[in-house]
Amino acid sequence: MNHPSFGEGVIFGYDEEVYRVYFKEIGEKEIAKDFDGMDVLEEAVMVDKSISLEDVIDAVQNVFDQYYDIAEIVDLGDKWENGVMILKPGDTDLKSKEIPIETFFHKIVMVRDRLRVLEQNINSHKKLTDEDKVNLQQYVSRIYGSLTTFNVLFKNKSQYFVGESSKD
Repeated sequence: MNHPSFGEGVIFGYDEEVYRVYFKEIGEKEIAKDFDGMDVLEEAVMVDKSISLEDVIDAVQNVFDQYYDIAEIVDLGDKWENGVMILKPGDTDLKSKEIPIETFFHKIVMVRDRLRVLEQNINSHKKLTDEDKVNLQQYVSRIYGSLTTFNVLFKNKSQYFVGESSKD
């Protein structure tokens, strides 16, 4: 817009009675809509830049997936709930140690989740060659295979560790 006293300005807001205009030389001013001395120089094309809640959720989930070590909710098999793992040393002079199964299970799930993050970091690493990525991925797969013993603790098979031969 062009004002006879203030020069060129940009309308950045309005209500029923006034335009809010920014003038480079004097800053913001409110100009009555019925003021006769204003000329519109160029009408801006309104672009809908609104984002949906779904867009925000997708963006936040993407950040969590890439950068945070947040464990998904994994259910312990029903038969193990409130159970105790007993570690009994071979030396009878030493005391046994009892660990709640839930605590042990949580540690196993954390190991699995950190392996997944490691896997993602390997696959998205910009400086590793494809050959390096494949070689490192083989180690991760072998680690998963070593952890398959603990699958007995999981309620859902979809949560199981899967080793190298099982992935094919």
